Amino acid sequence: MAEITANSPSPAHVDPPATPSYQTLTGLGVGVTVIAALYFGKDILLPITVAVLLSFVLSPLVGILRRLRIPRAVAVVFSVGLALAIIGGVGALLGSQIVEVAGDLPLYQTTIEKKVDILRKATLGRIADVTSRFRGTLGQAGQISPPPAPPAGEQAARPEQTPVPVEVRQPPPDPVALATRILTPVLHPLAAAAIIFIVAIFILMQQDDLRDRVIRLFGSRDLHRTTLAMDDAARRLSRFFLIQLGINATFGVIIAAGLYFIGLPSPLLWGIIAALMRFVPYIGSYVAAGVPILLAAAVDPSWSLALWVAALFLLTEPIIGQLVEPMLYGRSTGLSPISVVISAIFWGWLWGPVGLILSTPLTLCLVVLGRHVKQLEFLNVLFGDRPALTRVENFYQRVLAGDPDEVQEHAEELLKEMSLSSYYDEVALKGLELAARDLARGVLTRPQVECIKEAVTTLVTELADYDDVDPGTAPKASPDRSAAQDLPKHPAPAGAMPESLELPAKWRDEKPIQCVAGRGPLDDATAAILAQLLEKHGLGAEIVAHEAVSRNAIGGFRREGVPMVCVCYLDMSGHTSPLRFLLKRLRQRVGDARLLVALWPSDHPVMSDQKVRAALSADEYVTSLRDAVNACLKAAQEAAAAYKRGPTTIGGNERPEVEGPPEILIPDGVARTDARAG
Repeated sequence: MAEITANSPSPAHVDPPATPSYQTLTGLGVGVTVIAALYFGKDILLPITVAVLLSFVLSPLVGILRRLRIPRAVAVVFSVGLALAIIGGVGALLGSQIVEVAGDLPLYQTTIEKKVDILRKATLGRIADVTSRFRGTLGQAGQISPPPAPPAGEQAARPEQTPVPVEVRQPPPDPVALATRILTPVLHPLAAAAIIFIVAIFILMQQDDLRDRVIRLFGSRDLHRTTLAMDDAARRLSRFFLIQLGINATFGVIIAAGLYFIGLPSPLLWGIIAALMRFVPYIGSYVAAGVPILLAAAVDPSWSLALWVAALFLLTEPIIGQLVEPMLYGRSTGLSPISVVISAIFWGWLWGPVGLILSTPLTLCLVVLGRHVKQLEFLNVLFGDRPALTRVENFYQRVLAGDPDEVQEHAEELLKEMSLSSYYDEVALKGLELAARDLARGVLTRPQVECIKEAVTTLVTELADYDDVDPGTAPKASPDRSAAQDLPKHPAPAGAMPESLELPAKWRDEKPIQCVAGRGPLDDATAAILAQLLEKHGLGAEIVAHEAVSRNAIGGFRREGVPMVCVCYLDMSGHTSPLRFLLKRLRQRVGDARLLVALWPSDHPVMSDQKVRAALSADEYVTSLRDAVNACLKAAQEAAAAYKRGPTTIGGNERPEVEGPPEILIPDGVARTDARAG
């Protein structure tokens, strides 16, 4: 099979010139239309959105009442009425507190004027002194002179102009205009509140019907999976909103209690504002601290009260955000930090202060939709906290870019949670498989292949100090912060290498195992990884490049004394002829040594076809480095056991003749074939 070079890709694989697709333009038009509809329809959409979020908060309460055999209508009306009573009570309390603070402001006028005067003298006063001194210095030097006075005749020629007073009088408003002016600010929020609660009642009453309609719209072809996804999304959203509401309310209570004991007037007002502002991500609670600090500075002639208020906010927010929230949520909210900031800016621009408060819940809803609806998956990619690339894709991308430092950094992070062999199997080799696929498609250039090989070789060298052991009892990271949460973690090979004196002569050599690279450009890297793992478990291994066993050079390759040869073969084409010829050449040169083939990918046709494996004439086949190490350890243990029993040599290992073949335990994932059966 001719080797594919990236400098001369076949015409069939040449990508067409990039042109904007119809779907891209359609998606862009839909996005612009949706944003415009959200902006111009906010008077209607904003109450409906708040109603949907309120239904998520009230849904658990309705479920509890339903389990108590209370009719749905009664449960819904009770839940919405309770929410209305709480919101109305908080609003009335907020209004009374604002009136109280506004009435007390004149009492603090003297303190405010004194502190403003102190601040003005400390800042503007000093600037004015410096400016006047500078001007005086320049004036003394003759650089600044007073402006010339106008001529006396010109002053006399100007007549004195007396300003004419003008008074604008508005006509007295008629009763209709007066009623409109008074009722408009009141009726608008009342109408919005009515829409919110009416829509929330209908959503809670028709919850099952709405769920079925959404399933019909997005996933009627797979009802079971879509139903599970919708129930999971609704449960997670309800839990998140309820916990967030509880945490923010607790934060407000703590702030109000702290301000009460500190002695700040109207602590309930600032506690309510702090609870509401904490819905604004990252900066909401600190913004809410601004007005209480200013009020404390106005109330207290000294600065101690303001410092106590600032300390209360600076201590409470980190404790709530860094300790309480992770314990209650159990995992992250599912949003990346940058997406939270961008969503706050977007929804704040779109819907004002209310949009700023609702930005995190709305973005979370979009991310949940993106996780469960394929057509909206881009939302999860853009705003979700899951990495855009998997660990395998990230490994391939970094070695392709020739950045071994970042590859090593990620490897060291993963090795805190998984063994070295598991990392090589689940990350490094999977990444090399991606590279092999691109190589087979003809999209990798020769310099890129060399760059990949160099990066992997550097990584193997840098990881030489790591032992192939399980992390053990080291403290595990939380699921949302685990570096290897999406990777399978297999235990390290558990077999022990026998003592040197217990082994036959062939196994006592410094490097008894030959790791032969296949014909692929990346097989050298896999052979180097396998040789390192064998060394970690006490098995010396020598790396043999493919050029040393090619047709032209095989005459100089003689390893009759080695007990085992491991062939590393990364093949994406599925063709077995090159491997068969390579094994045939090796069999002629290594005598009766055991031949092991480490073959990737794991679904290669060789692993599923017994006849093909028999024709290849290898002794064992594996599809993971862990199984390859286990097979070599097992071979060494068998050789040691045979050496103890007697001097008869069979298969390169000294052992006595017995009536039947000894029972050999083959590790999981290892395919065993008798070479003579073929």
